[in-house]
Parts: sequence; structure tokens; C-alpha cells
Amino acid sequence: MLVSLVLLLLGALAAVVAPRLVSRTDWPEREPVVALWVWQCVVAAVLLCFALSMTFSAAAAWQFVRGQVFAAAPHGVVEAYALGANEPWSALLAVALACGGLWTGAMLTREIHRTQVRRKRRRMGLLVRSPMLPGEEPGSEPLVVLEGERPDAWWLPGTAPQLVITTAALRRLKGRKLDAVLAHEQGHAQARHDWLLHCSAALANGFPQIPVFAAFRDEMHRLVELAADDVASKRFGRLTIALALVELNEDRGVFGPCPTPDAQLPHRVNRLLTPAPRLTAGRKLRLTAAAALVPLVPLLVAFVPALRALG
Repeated sequence: MLVSLVLLLLGALAAVVAPRLVSRTDWPEREPVVALWVWQCVVAAVLLCFALSMTFSAAAAWQFVRGQVFAAAPHGVVEAYALGANEPWSALLAVALACGGLWTGAMLTREIHRTQVRRKRRRMGLLVRSPMLPGEEPGSEPLVVLEGERPDAWWLPGTAPQLVITTAALRRLKGRKLDAVLAHEQGHAQARHDWLLHCSAALANGFPQIPVFAAFRDEMHRLVELAADDVASKRFGRLTIALALVELNEDRGVFGPCPTPDAQLPHRVNRLLTPAPRLTAGRKLRLTAAAALVPLVPLLVAFVPALRALG
């Protein structure tokens, strides 16, 4: 039972402290891909803490679960965990954490269902605005051009991702700037950023009081755009993608004094025009390796009694 409580407290501590620690650093702006990896590892560690705490609590409360979890473990290992000492509290904690796990699954299922419904509606709208020619299959074309007076470009995720661009955007963006916008959207598609957005939204909506999940959702929306900007800038230059973003969004009031839903665009343009020095390859490697070790901490805590008993 002690291991279960330690894991529960470790997960709660990480959920509160991790967002504050990451927000105090400036390197995520410079290396958004590494920052995406770090956030995924932190959230995975928090979820692993809760899952392991539920497992040990259930093992302490019910003999059947204990037999399944410790089926191949020596008798000394089972005794090292002191299972069965606090059965009522163990059962209550196990049930609470199990409910949290089921709620997480339900929120993720709901998010995926809603996304599929929205995606289907948007694809049906595309078919209305851009009908299929004889012999064409829906979703077979990787690029769809729509008649429209508003310059816009976006991507539709799915098994066959599609890039959509309006004729107004084609008239406004020329040459390398058009290529840079398409490269930005292709960066989203290739990295499958939609799954990060789905998972982060499901966790944040399901557990709005847990800081790490709300921060995870907000940072995913910001970092995936920065990462896609970097993909385009590597191929066509920072100035090119910055000018393309300005020309594509200047009619929406994004760069005015009043805040808009796309208020992060001015910051993205400034970041491209005045780039901060990138991290060295060695530091990026250290950050990546350190983040990969974070989910191993709950596993280490969980196996400490077993290692002591065997040692």
C-alpha cells in the first residue's frame, strides 16, 4: 500500500510542478519538436503513476488481482510490498483510479468521435464546393483547390490527408511563399499533429482541474504550429514563411490591437523574423534523453521493493 501512495503522490506532484518548470524555460520556443517530446513524456509519466498506483491498490485489496499481478513473483517479493495491510483504503483508491481511467478513455473516445463527425462534415462540404470528376474517388486527391474570396489554406487529417487551399490564396501567394504555406501544412500531416491535439484535448476536458493536462493542451496547440513553421522555414527560409503568414492573414485583423482567436500569429511572425539561437545538437540530445527517462521514474519506484527483496 505504501508503494501505491508514493506513486499517487508522485503523479500528483508531477502534475502540479511540471507545467511550472517547463514554463520557466525559454528553449521550447527555440526547439518546439523537442518540447513536444518532453511534454509527451511528462504526461506519460503522470498517467503511468496513476495506473501503477491503481494496480498496486487493487492487488492489495483483492486476492484475485494480487494473484494475477504477482503470479510469477517469489514469495519474498510479495511480502516486500506488504499487500493486504489496508484493504478498505486500497479498494477505495483502486476504484477511484479505475474510474479516472475509464473517464479518460471515455473522453478520448468522445473527442475522436466529435473529430470524425467534424471531419466528415468538412469533407462533405468539400465535395459540394469541389465536386468529383468522373473516375475520381473522394479523398484520392492530396490537394484540393476551392473557389473562395478569402485566402486560406488548411489540412484535413485522416487515412489520406488532404491539403485544401482557396483560389484567393493562390492569387495572393506567389512562388516560394505558396510553397512555404503548403510545406507548413504538410509538416502537420507528416507529424500527425492531429493525434497530439486529440489526446491533449481529451485529457484537458476530462480533468480540467489538473494543471498538467490543461497546460499540455495549450502547449500542443502552440508548439505544433511552431514546429510546422520550422519545417517550412528549413526548406524556404524564415522570411518567406513569415511573409506568407502575413499575406494569408492580414485581412482577418490578426495584427490589429484587438485580440482574436489567432492572436498567436504575430508572435509566430516575430519569432521567424528575429530567430533566437537554436540549441546545440548535444543539448538537444541531452534534453531528449532526459525526457525519455522521466516515465521510467514511476517504474523504478514501483520495482524498488522487489529489487530490495531479490537483492
